Amino acid sequence: MQLSGFTDEAGKDLATQIKATKQLGWKHLSARSIDGTNIHELTEEDFAKAADQLDEAGIQVVEFGSLIGNWAKPITSDFDMTLAEIDRAIPRMKRLNTRNVRIMSYAMEPWGEDQQDAERFRRLREIVKRFADAGLLAVHENCQNYGGFSAEHTLRLIEEVPGLKLLFDTGNPAFTLDRSKAEPYPWQDALEFYRAVKEHVVHVHIKDCLNPPEGSTEPSKYTMPGEGQARLVETLKEMKADGYTGGFAIEPHVATVFHALDGQEPDWQQCYDSFVAYGKAFEDLLGKLD
Repeated sequence: MQLSGFTDEAGKDLATQIKATKQLGWKHLSARSIDGTNIHELTEEDFAKAADQLDEAGIQVVEFGSLIGNWAKPITSDFDMTLAEIDRAIPRMKRLNTRNVRIMSYAMEPWGEDQQDAERFRRLREIVKRFADAGLLAVHENCQNYGGFSAEHTLRLIEEVPGLKLLFDTGNPAFTLDRSKAEPYPWQDALEFYRAVKEHVVHVHIKDCLNPPEGSTEPSKYTMPGEGQARLVETLKEMKADGYTGGFAIEPHVATVFHALDGQEPDWQQCYDSFVAYGKAFEDLLGKLD
């Protein structure tokens, strides 16, 4: 079974990220940022150094954690920015021999306002096509984006965007309102979400947390795997029964939630230790599945 993780939660520099991967006995990592810069935004020189460093360490990048269409980009953003990100990502993915690139479906507009569905579908068709033409696979994550509104919204993307596959994040449903249900909108049920989309899932992010307190959209706490309200154990058991053969990437958020740091520097030793502990706990959890 292929295990990896977003090692920028263990350390900013690549040497520390590689160290954490090796301490867990893993040979793969999910690449997102190095020294605080996303991998498709690094200078050519810095990227080349990173790629050589990964080769020397014998570590394979299995997921390219791009910023394409992510939760920080409204659907009204300049599409040329997205196309430029794709143009930078493709040769780097090929250099790293990485097939999967994480994408999203642009930020949610306030519920009840025009989500500009047609424009989202148009953009995602072009994104998926450009990667497919290069022999690469764009995989959509259910996060704070259009597809994250509900499993139904994700399935609408599948219907409208040929070739799109899914990256299922186990924790995101627990702090996202289910807009396919009647008011008052409940928090999404992760297992229910997985069951609706599972035939399209090719990669999984492992995250667990507690539902947000009233009036908030952030989890009250990110937890160790299996200790939150993401129904992680049940979902993993179902994945096993379904014969899921894709990879798992841990995204702990236990010590580091990058979009919530507000410019503050985290305690990187705590981040490193918690990342390794999380990886070991996830391995233990997998070993106990019936």
